[in-house]
Amino acid sequence: MNFGFLLFPDVEELDFVGPWEIIGMWSKMFDGPEQCLIVSQEGQAVRCAKGLQVKADHSFETCPPLDYLLVPGGQGTRREVDNAELISFVQKQAAGCRQVLSVCTGSFVLQAAGLLQGKRATTYWRSLDLLGKLPGVSVVEERFARDGDIWTAAGVSAGIDLALALIADQAGPETAGKVQLAVEYYPSTKRYGQAHLSPQAPGYLKESK
Repeated sequence: MNFGFLLFPDVEELDFVGPWEIIGMWSKMFDGPEQCLIVSQEGQAVRCAKGLQVKADHSFETCPPLDYLLVPGGQGTRREVDNAELISFVQKQAAGCRQVLSVCTGSFVLQAAGLLQGKRATTYWRSLDLLGKLPGVSVVEERFARDGDIWTAAGVSAGIDLALALIADQAGPETAGKVQLAVEYYPSTKRYGQAHLSPQAPGYLKESK
């Protein structure tokens, strides 16, 4: 099995690094996908939103068929939704995938590829209204959402929860629990300051205060 992570300039680092850690642990220790692959358009290194540079394993042309595809978000998605070559790559790979996932505003790439038509989906909290104005999408304000073989997550760190939920679905809760323990992912419920209580904050943050 191949698990692909699609990267592009100005991608948000934790959108893919968080899931990469979770999926990588599944792969290395608990009989998960044989390969975790970084894919960029020309196979070039990608400079991310906060300056991290990541080397790609494959270009669109050399990328093998993927069983799983994850599309992260970030400022770069504003440009990539109009990138016909990238959208075509997502469409072609998705046709053979077991599951397709997005984190944060990666959902806009899935929408541009026609993968959210008639689907429930979520995205970064500041972009929920914008996603809801696009045709075919039923927007939900949740940490992550699944509709069939399409999974979407809220912003940035939500991709970690998405990846664990995917493992629980594909390999069972016990395997997901082993991965969770291996990476020691037991988030604190501590809330700093009052930002999570503001009218603009996501509903799930207010509910879990």
